[in-house]
Amino acid sequence: MLIDGLALWQLGLLSCCGFAAGFLNVMAGGGSLLTVPVMVFMGIPGPVANGTNRIAILAQNISAVLSFFRRGHSEFRLSLSLTACAVPGAVVGAMLGAQLEGIWFNRILAGIMLAVMLITATGKTPTCARPARSLGAYQPTRRRLLWGHLLMVGVGAYGGFIQIGAGFIIMPVLNRVMGFDLVRTNMHKVFIVGCYTFVALLIYAWQTEILWLAGLALALGNSTGAWLSAAAQVKRGEALIKLILNFILGVFIVKLLFFS
Repeated sequence: MLIDGLALWQLGLLSCCGFAAGFLNVMAGGGSLLTVPVMVFMGIPGPVANGTNRIAILAQNISAVLSFFRRGHSEFRLSLSLTACAVPGAVVGAMLGAQLEGIWFNRILAGIMLAVMLITATGKTPTCARPARSLGAYQPTRRRLLWGHLLMVGVGAYGGFIQIGAGFIIMPVLNRVMGFDLVRTNMHKVFIVGCYTFVALLIYAWQTEILWLAGLALALGNSTGAWLSAAAQVKRGEALIKLILNFILGVFIVKLLFFS
């Protein structure tokens, strides 16, 4: 039986991959580095996989925003102003991404995955942890605010274009440039990414095909994996996950570059 051009077992596999991606997004990051290549492996064209993946990203970030809000962590005014800068970039990025030919999408994806492997191998993270501060105790200077808003245009452009690894870009902007601790960084990040993802999803739906049921299957697994990982606050086993992630990335890079 085929649904959205995919067999039921493929939808089930997407849910499982979504679960792993959601789990990794909370524990180590880079969940989309699994979900998009898996869809490409299934024969889904790169731009279609890129657009379909936005359904899962949107669901995950909505859940995260609500989770932060319920725990008293929200600064919607600043989040909205940063989002207002990211959205125009996301529109341009999504328009370009929707028109990208499959072979070039595969090459760009392989390059991003290789970069992530190198970052993971060095053991360096894209953020620098800052001392914990109560919400609202620290306020960025006008200069930090200006640079943060300007850089959000680029963040949105990249996120709209391909999204994969966007956390490696947006977190340094919020953490290093604007000076937020990691809790506030993630609080703003999920709001901004959720908003521009919604806009990007609309553009992909307009410009190219979206596999809605496949995206919902992916979103179900993604949200479940993220929720369980956050609830359990899993911190052990990161080295093993990095090893497995690097192995999978290596296989995907070879496939994308030489067997597309």
